[in-house]
Amino acid sequence: MRVAIVDDDGLICNSLEIILSAQDDIEVVGSVQGGHAAVALYCEQRPDVMLMDIQMPDLSGLDAARRILDDDPTARIVFLTTFSDDEYIVRALALGARGYLIKQDVATIAPALRAVMGGQSVLEGEVLARVAVFGARRVGGSAATSDGSAAGDDDPFSALTDREREVVRGIAAGLDNKEIAAAAYMGEGTVRNHISSILSKLNLKNRTQIAIAYWRRRSVGAEG
Repeated sequence: MRVAIVDDDGLICNSLEIILSAQDDIEVVGSVQGGHAAVALYCEQRPDVMLMDIQMPDLSGLDAARRILDDDPTARIVFLTTFSDDEYIVRALALGARGYLIKQDVATIAPALRAVMGGQSVLEGEVLARVAVFGARRVGGSAATSDGSAAGDDDPFSALTDREREVVRGIAAGLDNKEIAAAAYMGEGTVRNHISSILSKLNLKNRTQIAIAYWRRRSVGAEG
């Protein structure tokens, strides 16, 4: 596979290039140190996967990814970052990123890229911990295993009504209550009631966890 690397730290770029180039099935086609350069590199090389940091001084990885995906919705972008902030995770997945990895164990990067090439979305480390409720809590005999696969015949979202699922999708898309209400033709009070019900049924604490849980289930093939 052809991989491009984006990080504002030149040392990290060089290190990742050495590590990934040592893999027989990976060719690093370029590495750059900024968001604007990332957009240009993607347009020039059209890599199979772009491995990108989020926080960069000129243009964030999220904004660079948006520009790339607007031009090519099939682009495979995997974020590799030290930031496990809920908002970053939700925005990255809502954009259409294929993965969100935390800079911890570099040995996991190549397997993650292969999984993305195989059509999977990849989440790991602290990201998975943020939605661990779906790995530990069973609803109707269903759970998510530690390797990200689904177990059982049901999924936690099966407890939700169709309208609650509609609200979940709005939250996962980054809409606020007013926007969800307008899109779903319901009152804001009704949206708030649905959110309270969703949190109770899924044993979650806030709307950010709802969004992350939604994208987590999507990443392992559940409908959500």
